Amino acid sequence: MSNFFDKALDVAKNYNVKTKPNTVVLYSVSYLPSKENKDNAFKFVEDNPSMQMIDHTECGIELEKLGLCTMDCGLEIEQYFEIWNTASKRFIEEASGNINAFVKDADPKSTFRSVELAMLLANDRIELINGIDKWEFESLVSGNHEAYKNKAS
Repeated sequence: MSNFFDKALDVAKNYNVKTKPNTVVLYSVSYLPSKENKDNAFKFVEDNPSMQMIDHTECGIELEKLGLCTMDCGLEIEQYFEIWNTASKRFIEEASGNINAFVKDADPKSTFRSVELAMLLANDRIELINGIDKWEFESLVSGNHEAYKNKAS
């Protein structure tokens, strides 16, 4: 299984995750009882075709082709999250402008709260989340993310 993990991690580290300004859509479903946030995000993108989720990037498409659309892909849970967290970090590092986030009741262990939100705060090219100053979301960050703290306005 390590060859599969290595292949998937290589995709997460190297495949294209670039988007145009003001087009990134995020969602959080980890540890939640339903896929409501994901369903709402997909509906939003369907209604706004210029918007893009990680699922629509070259990286996301390839990871899903590899079977990483669910945690039941044959990897250890830690490996699964390492792959998606790696891809998500790169996705946020490339993003700019307003971010649309479907993250209602996001769990503190979710990728959004434990990885993506800190990356959003650290990215100077991102100003708004759902049309609101991104710093309004700082209290939701899980863990110790000193990297962005000196950037607080």
